[in-house]
Amino acid sequence: MKVILLENLRRIGSIGEIIDVKRGFARNYLISNKKALYASKENIAEVEKIKSELGKKDNEKKTEALKISEKINGKVYEIKKLSTENKELYGSVKPTEIAKLLQENDKLDIKPSMIQPLTEIKSIGKFKVKIILHSEIDSEITINVVTAETIQ
Repeated sequence: MKVILLENLRRIGSIGEIIDVKRGFARNYLISNKKALYASKENIAEVEKIKSELGKKDNEKKTEALKISEKINGKVYEIKKLSTENKELYGSVKPTEIAKLLQENDKLDIKPSMIQPLTEIKSIGKFKVKIILHSEIDSEITINVVTAETIQ
């Protein structure tokens, strides 16, 4: 299915580009989230008209992402979790917990889908976490997992 992109998407394409994707991906993700339109003649003409406006919006998102990136890049955040004697956690630290931590500490509204731990966080220690703020801007923070209390 051919669609026209309305924003820059990592590994997919850039604004105004006509790409061929699977029908389900187009319908369930791209079109439902207003990231693309069906590639009809009318839509192609309309996207050509508003391409510069879409580019301006993308640049605004990019500058906003840069500000957030400067604020958090390289920062260390601490999470307290219950652990066993051999320093393993009961469960793991999920992106939703990291998003909540960023909201509490820095008042940043970062969606859990933007957060990608480089390795699964299942033990005590320091872990690198990648945050994708924009299709061109990434940040990296460190999550320091410490023991809340040991359970015997």
